[in-house]
Amino acid sequence: MTSPLIRGRPRQAASQISVRVAHALVGGIAGVVWLVLPWMTINHDVPVPATRAAPSAPSAAAAQRDETSATDLVLPLVAVAVVGALAGYAYVRHARRTRTRALTRTSPVGAVAPAGAAAGPLSEDDERARAALVEADDCVRTSREELGFAEAQCGADAVEPFALAVRDAGAELAAAFRIRQQYDEGVPEDETSRRHALAGIVGRCHEAGRRLDAEAPAFDLLRAPARGGPDTALEPAETRFRELTGRTAAAETTLADATGRYGPAATAAVTGHVEQAKDRLVFATVRFNQARQRGDLGDGEGAAIHLRAAEGATAQAAVLVTCVERLAADLTAAAELVPAALTGAEAELAAARTSDSALPSGELHALGAHADLVLAAVRNEVTAGPYDPLDALRKITEALAPVATGRAGALPAGALLAARSAVALADGFVAAHRGALGSVARTRLAEAQRLLTTDPPDPQAAATLARQALALAERDVRLYGNPIAGAAEHASGAAGAVVGGILLGGGPDGGPPASFGGPRTRARRVTPPGTHS
Repeated sequence: MTSPLIRGRPRQAASQISVRVAHALVGGIAGVVWLVLPWMTINHDVPVPATRAAPSAPSAAAAQRDETSATDLVLPLVAVAVVGALAGYAYVRHARRTRTRALTRTSPVGAVAPAGAAAGPLSEDDERARAALVEADDCVRTSREELGFAEAQCGADAVEPFALAVRDAGAELAAAFRIRQQYDEGVPEDETSRRHALAGIVGRCHEAGRRLDAEAPAFDLLRAPARGGPDTALEPAETRFRELTGRTAAAETTLADATGRYGPAATAAVTGHVEQAKDRLVFATVRFNQARQRGDLGDGEGAAIHLRAAEGATAQAAVLVTCVERLAADLTAAAELVPAALTGAEAELAAARTSDSALPSGELHALGAHADLVLAAVRNEVTAGPYDPLDALRKITEALAPVATGRAGALPAGALLAARSAVALADGFVAAHRGALGSVARTRLAEAQRLLTTDPPDPQAAATLARQALALAERDVRLYGNPIAGAAEHASGAAGAVVGGILLGGGPDGGPPASFGGPRTRARRVTPPGTHS
């Protein structure tokens, strides 16, 4: 694609080059004429015979003619040399401009501009990269959500091409997040390389969106309202909705039990999740009713729009309920693992003190003393009453990490359990509130997920990044405001449409609910006139 710098170049360049070439040719012709002109003007008349009275006259005249001829030749040669030099300069300058234009055309987006054209501030490239990450992440998450409903409607085999597209887009997005994480850590360092890194982020995000956009038309055909009648898509979606309603009621009881057993601090990360899930279910109820009404009136497109809004709200409610269920299960598993982790930690610490260690003796003593204090504090928490088992595992594994050799199986298992739980909590929060989140929280979450899949995994670093991601996401939501507030009272009006757009990643302007696809196609289902009134 032609660079904007090239598109902004005046079109007089070609005419200016032609003028220079014409000038060079005219100068060369003038020089040649100047050289030929003396011979063309030589007098061919028969000379008058010389008299014997002046025998030296002929020789003097010949000398004068030779001197004049030599003088006449010098100036044309100088003129030709000057014209040749000017023509050579014009050619070299034209060649340089041509080479510069070729380099600019092949430079990637965000690359450093060629000499003579000022590149934009690095902050502008940074903002473009952040926006591209947010957009691509929303597209992948929304496509993955609707894919689940399509699979329930049409079967796994029918959605396999679209599942492959989502996986491919997710891989491109993961690579973009990895580049962004390194960029935030200061790698690379020089401005040119950092500009190229930002261009790489944008390019990866665009490829992820392109992959989803390419499958959007076929996906619409798969989910067309006429395919099997209007109830074909409604029935499986409503079935999932009813199941989720039952899970939500059970999750409320589960959360209360976990809070009573392990204390409010242990369940603080999911406080309010059940209430938010209920709000989304109310929103989904209204949209399901509107979808069925539109279907009964023969308005298949209108029914599809309301159905997509209901599906999106149901999917996010499921995320919130799953977070509660997952945390309760993780707390129970952690409570069972804490005694074994304490015993294993003490064995690891004793082995480190008695064996040869690469650490200096003073440092080893200090680390061992710190580990002893942490283990004693955890034992006091366990015996004192309600405590957070996941936090206890985190403290144990972090205190033993500098000196542990990894022989005790309880320690690695505890570290992985705590890390996976932290990553799952952060991912659920981001998925349910993505309409209000920026790129930083998403980047930290993506890096935490990556660290859990490396060989070997790095659970401690993953848990740290997941906690950072959750804190950043909560900060973004506080700054943005609660997007679900008032949804129950206004779900069928204009305010409900705005809330629906935010819930589904449609943005604060209340745009149409997002669907499977990339940036060009995810908002293709336009709400019919009168829907929001």
